[in-house]
Amino acid sequence: MIEYEKKAGVRMADIVPFKALRPREDLADKIAALPYDVYDRKEAREKTADDTLSFLRIDRPETQFPEDYDMYAPEVYEKAREMLEEMTRRGEFVSEEAPAYYVYELVMNGRSQVGICACASVDDYENGLIKRHENTRAEKEADRIRHVDVCNAQTGPIFLTYRRREKIQAEVEKAMKKPPLYDFTADDGIMHRVWRIDEAVSIGTIKEEFAKVDAVYIADGHHRCASAVRVSQMRREANPAYTGQEAFNYFLSVIFPDDQLLIMDYNRVIKSLNGYTEEEFLEKVSEIFETEKAQEAPYRPSKKGEIGMYLKNIWYRLTIRPQMLTGDPVKDLDVAVLQNELFAPVLNILDPKSDGRIDFVGGIRGLHELERRAGTDCKAAFAMYPSDIHELFAVSDAGKLMPPKSTWFEPKLRSGIFIHSLID
Repeated sequence: MIEYEKKAGVRMADIVPFKALRPREDLADKIAALPYDVYDRKEAREKTADDTLSFLRIDRPETQFPEDYDMYAPEVYEKAREMLEEMTRRGEFVSEEAPAYYVYELVMNGRSQVGICACASVDDYENGLIKRHENTRAEKEADRIRHVDVCNAQTGPIFLTYRRREKIQAEVEKAMKKPPLYDFTADDGIMHRVWRIDEAVSIGTIKEEFAKVDAVYIADGHHRCASAVRVSQMRREANPAYTGQEAFNYFLSVIFPDDQLLIMDYNRVIKSLNGYTEEEFLEKVSEIFETEKAQEAPYRPSKKGEIGMYLKNIWYRLTIRPQMLTGDPVKDLDVAVLQNELFAPVLNILDPKSDGRIDFVGGIRGLHELERRAGTDCKAAFAMYPSDIHELFAVSDAGKLMPPKSTWFEPKLRSGIFIHSLID
């Protein structure tokens, strides 16, 4: 880790270069894998069945044990560490000799998204400079805490964002003029390219410019972030003489400027109408929202304040009435209005996180998936207009939390391209 002195009394975003453990250039496309939480247990097992290189084997080590094996047993996490160490011994992973930043570009459907892979400060998270917009669940954290702790490594980057700074972008663009370290297209069609920034002047510029950023925001990866922070706290408790420069004081991140991000819709399906017939439910909806049959099917909302509803094979356009808005950054989110005005009082869905009568469908699945669900195991579907990144900023800046399943970011960062070792 490169040392930089913080100015006394000044809050500075501490975004530092690091010595990456990364795939050998010819193996990057075979090792890189979607995040561990994209798959359920069965899907992860199928994905890794005949694949000896996929990083998913390390991220989901229970795949290397019998189907009914306790996936949280100590030996499962030990297996993850053993596989990572073995791949490193075989030269499938290589260790950088000097700290560097990395430019990471993802291209989906022709749209490029470029960020910087670096390490962010645990202190910045604890002091509120790195801001969150979601709650985390202890049981979900526990798994990643054990994984990071046993592997002595952070294997999945946290997806961060910040308000664009031109000097950082200039360094990114300069790096992208060189030949990339990696350049491959994954089996889902997403293109991945990586460049290294290791020149002292460029590193200094990027470091200094991030230090001028007044807030960094977690876009995706709240559980990974909370887990990394908890491991850091554990290491600090075990090493009371720590200096703050040890690797465990930082966590692996990819940081994107706000104008690079794509937030997709995060839609809802309802399994029960709480005893109402479809006609009665439509009447209730019409009392709450301005309601009309949509002119096109499937109906995709065209702006904030519009919601699509699919009920009994018909698409409707619901419009939020102006008097329903309060000026509160959370309550005025479309997903919050839908929850507070319809789902809670009419359907009695009071806690969408735990109520089995509601399910969530990522926008990547498309509107036809909503139609399918509403025609099989559900009664109605709701298509949302995507939240804006600045809505996320406003909620986080207010110290509040967004409702569950408010944002769906695409494309997903691959695991295994960058690993941050906690062994100095």
